[in-house]
Amino acid sequence: MKVSILDDYFDTLRTLPCFGKLAGHDVEIWNDHVQDVDALTARLRDTQALVLIRERTKIQAPLIERLPKLKLISQRSVYPHIDIDACTRAGVIVSSSQHPGTPSYATAEFTWGLVLAAMRQIPQQMAALKAGLWQIGVGTTLRGKTLGIYGYGRIGSVVAGYGRAFGMNVMVWAREAARSQARADGHATAKNKAEFFEQCDVISLHMRLVEATRHIVTAADLARTKPTGLLVNTSRAPLIEPGALVNALRAGRPGMAAVDVFEDEPMRDTSHPLLNMPNVVCTPHLGYVSRDEYEIQFTDIFDQINAYADGAPINVVNPDVLKKLQPARHG
Repeated sequence: MKVSILDDYFDTLRTLPCFGKLAGHDVEIWNDHVQDVDALTARLRDTQALVLIRERTKIQAPLIERLPKLKLISQRSVYPHIDIDACTRAGVIVSSSQHPGTPSYATAEFTWGLVLAAMRQIPQQMAALKAGLWQIGVGTTLRGKTLGIYGYGRIGSVVAGYGRAFGMNVMVWAREAARSQARADGHATAKNKAEFFEQCDVISLHMRLVEATRHIVTAADLARTKPTGLLVNTSRAPLIEPGALVNALRAGRPGMAAVDVFEDEPMRDTSHPLLNMPNVVCTPHLGYVSRDEYEIQFTDIFDQINAYADGAPINVVNPDVLKKLQPARHG
């Protein structure tokens, strides 16, 4: 099959052991990021199987309708960037492993790195040292503080465990089923959302972005946080009400933020307010970006391509397309 891979910024995939799974396919890898429909149409006109790296490129109807040879989109995890209905209409199978029981340890570890970096002002202290200054402030330790986990799923539960290892008290706010699991794991749960934002010293967001969670963190929520508090977001920017975090930081509640995700990515606007606040640590969506995590993810993604090539697609998120294709296969 003609396989195209988008957004492999550092040409990493061909160096992974799992890349050998694509032996025998005609593979083309693009290392830059393009969102323009005309440019993508030109690149993908002969593509039969399209590989996406998470949500870096949006695949919507105007593009899908111009790719008649496209038969499969293979990726991993959630897919808010793909127009599933348009794929179904066009007869394009979307295979996306939801990796049950397999958390992104890379993201969990990175989340904890941001917590430490922000609480101890590590990036700011490094920049000051390089500028000839010796110590520019006093940080805060984590032991004895309350770590708030908003969304107790695969990643949130791992981060909660890291907090416990650092001697923190863990408090969870999530759906009732998730709160029950958190209590079973020995963590405290908040009585309500207001108490959660008021009591926690560090709040880390760990929810999927779906319509029910979009803008779930409001300006009113942030106004309840401690002036010494830290909000960490390694999940998705639209979990927070637009503009609410910037305004909250300017108002002093919370006192700090550590952000790995942005409304528009790649985010190259150096004037973005979050990049210019001394109490904010910003990183360019690095949570899942590690060689080990790539190997796990792309093993699944390449297996999905081979399953399709063998006539037995797996992890299909739009099964109606299989019914649409069935007459053609019988014919």
